[in-house]
Formats: sequence, structure tokens, C-alpha cells
Amino acid sequence: MSERITTPFGRESTAAEVVAGIDLTGRRAIVTGGASGIGVETARALAGAGAEVTLAVRDTAAGQRVADDIGGDVRVARLDLADRASVAAFVAGWDGPLHLLVNNAGVMAAPETRTPEGWELQFATNHLGHFALTRGLHRYLAAEGARVVQVSSSAHLMSGVVFDDIHYERRPYDPWTAYGQSKTANVLFAVEAAKRWAADGITANALMPGGIATNLQRHVSQEDLDRLRAQAKDRAGEEYRWKTPEQGAATSVLLATSPLLEGVGGRYFEDCNEALPAAPGIATSGVAEHALDPEAATRLWDVSERHLGR
Repeated sequence: MSERITTPFGRESTAAEVVAGIDLTGRRAIVTGGASGIGVETARALAGAGAEVTLAVRDTAAGQRVADDIGGDVRVARLDLADRASVAAFVAGWDGPLHLLVNNAGVMAAPETRTPEGWELQFATNHLGHFALTRGLHRYLAAEGARVVQVSSSAHLMSGVVFDDIHYERRPYDPWTAYGQSKTANVLFAVEAAKRWAADGITANALMPGGIATNLQRHVSQEDLDRLRAQAKDRAGEEYRWKTPEQGAATSVLLATSPLLEGVGGRYFEDCNEALPAAPGIATSGVAEHALDPEAATRLWDVSERHLGR
């Protein structure tokens, strides 16, 4: 077993603190979902360190407002992860180096919705869209020995990938297990990408940003949020505490930029450190065995390729 990676940073650290002293001049980054929530603060920290940052967003007007607010070399491009043509168009429009890809966008606990292909929306958006995007950009990532950052969630503890019924065609739909399944897929993608692309110098890691009140919860009622928070206890048995967006972006920025992560791949982090194994009764921290299972990671990759017809 590889030694667990720890850093000087923790739960309270902000994205700006994590990237302080790191020069990203000449580096090019993409942040999906960069127009809201922790995506904004991720982009702000990367741009503040000198990177050229592209906000890959559905709402380009909102993206432009964020770009104007951040300043620096921040660009905006349209990307709808649930639309295969949109992903293909984004990939076709990219040219030149790519050093950092932060797969941050997501949908949480959505009511049952299907894409034109019949795919469950959360799996299609959170996993398949990012899978298609990252594979489509592979040659640019490989040319630079890039880092891929997968924003997952402690919700991965709720469900592994149910390969026999990924799209809830034979079981009752549940918005939370569907979300959890998609977040497990985010981790498994990092595990497999790190293995398959090691020879290209590409690393991929996943993370739990923490609980942050953002537009991600637009499908979640206040009653549900209060219930989940009441149920959630950390390892010390204390009530779960929300993070600010600046704190929530810290682990993403750490994985994208820290020298401590050079050459490290296929792991899952939270609070700016590699996560411990999940513990019974703890719903908000730790990493489940099913999310790091190499056989499941390979199977998911194969299934995802079949979904996309290649």
C-alpha cells in the first residue's frame, strides 16, 4: 500500500492559501462549471497564480461575468456535459497545450431526468460527459504531462456503480443514490485514467470538496439539507460544518498545483489530504473501497466507451 499523502493544509485552508508561492505562468487550465460555486474560486486561484483559465460552462453570459470579475487571462467557452454534440464541439475548438483539467461541474440529487440517449442525467453529466471531454482532450493532456482533477463527493459512500442497472431502468429511481453512483464513477475514472495514462505522464486524482452552500443544491429542499446535516457527523462525532466556497475550492487547487502531488495519481482526497478509509457510521468523510476498486475502474471505463460508441 502506498504511503498516505498529507500536506500542511487542512479543512480551513482556502484555495488562495494552497496556491500561494506557486507560479502558473505559461500554464493553461480548464475548469468545468467555472461560472458558479467552487468553480469560480478554483478559477480565481489558478488565474491569480498566472494561469490562462478557460471556464467551460453552459451559460456563457454568466461565465463572462465571472471572467470579468476575476480578471487576468480568463476565457469562456460553452460546454453542456449532458449534450454529446456540445462536448464534441468543445474538444474540436481546443488547440494547443493543456496542463490542468479540473472536472468540477455537476448536478446533485436531480429529479428523474433522461438524456436523449435515455441515460440517467446525473450519471450522464457528472461522469459520462467528463469522461468524453477528458478522453477527447487526451492528446493535449499527454503532450504536457497534465493533471486531471475529478471533483467527487462523500456522497460516493451512498452507492457504488450498479453496473447491472446504471440508468435505473429496473429499480426505483432515487436522486441520492443516483448522485452517489455518479460520484463513485468520478473516483473510479481517476483510478483508471492514472493507470492507463501513466506512460503519458498524466496524473488523475479525485476529491471531496466539503459541504458548501452553492447552486449545486438547487434540486435539494431546505428540509432535505437540514435532515442530511443533522444525520452527518464527522470522525470526532461533531456536527458537520459548511465550508466557504474559498475553502471548498482548496482541495481542487491543491491537486491541480501542489508539488507534493507530482507524479501522484489514482487517489482520493478531502480537506487537502488523502482520505482515510471510510468508517462505519460516518457519512461525510473517508473513501469507500468500492470507489478505489481497480476491477470496477476498468469495467467502468469499458462500459463508458460502449456508451459513447467507441
